[in-house]
Amino acid sequence: MDPGFILDRPLAVFFLSLVGLGLGAFLGAFGRWCLRPLHHDEQHEYDIVQTATLTLLGLIVGFSFSLAVSRYDTRKSLEEAEANAIGTEFLRADLLPEAAAASMREKLKGYLAQRILFYETQDESRLATVGSETARLDADLWSLARSAAAAQPTPITALAVAGLNDVLNAEGFTRAAWWNRIPPAAWSLMAVIAFGCNLLLGYGAQRVNVAIFFIVPLTISISFFLIADIDSPRGGVIRVLPHNLLHLAQSLDVR
Repeated sequence: MDPGFILDRPLAVFFLSLVGLGLGAFLGAFGRWCLRPLHHDEQHEYDIVQTATLTLLGLIVGFSFSLAVSRYDTRKSLEEAEANAIGTEFLRADLLPEAAAASMREKLKGYLAQRILFYETQDESRLATVGSETARLDADLWSLARSAAAAQPTPITALAVAGLNDVLNAEGFTRAAWWNRIPPAAWSLMAVIAFGCNLLLGYGAQRVNVAIFFIVPLTISISFFLIADIDSPRGGVIRVLPHNLLHLAQSLDVR
């Protein structure tokens, strides 16, 4: 199964982590009581290994959480940048000849509607439609700006063309930011270390206690859920909403 399919579903990450890590704790307990008991003179060295492993897991989880939050903040900033670029170009359209200006403003309204759908849509098939429609509008807008610049090659027209270039660049930066996720290899590393920690937890337990055995797995699973939720642009509860784009659409009477 594609790891991205699971990582885009934070609840699946939570339940899989809870089951897997809980199983690790019970496997550790089984190993201690049925395969090789922990001798008293080994307890000190065991405590050092367990503490070091848990510390390493905490550092990696904290680092991954920091990466996820950083990417989330970047996506929010780029949404604001997109709204500013589109709004600025809508005003700069007045610098073009009258017919080109009217056409530019109309196409920018359609483009703005598609960018809002990009942020709000979660259905993959609909996203493909949004992507193709956005690409078509990109080509139409650039063709319109190029024709206006060729017909009237002045510094004022160049200013409108540069504004459109900012709009298209902002879209590209946003798309790259939505692709920039925590690598599956990093998730695999966290999962292996977390499983090892729970294995050690179960192995070091003096007795089997179901409630205690699930405290650490539950805590780690919640952490994994939060990281996956923030890192997933579409599948999580915490998502980047197009507040600035919606405000711009309202001011331009697009929606």
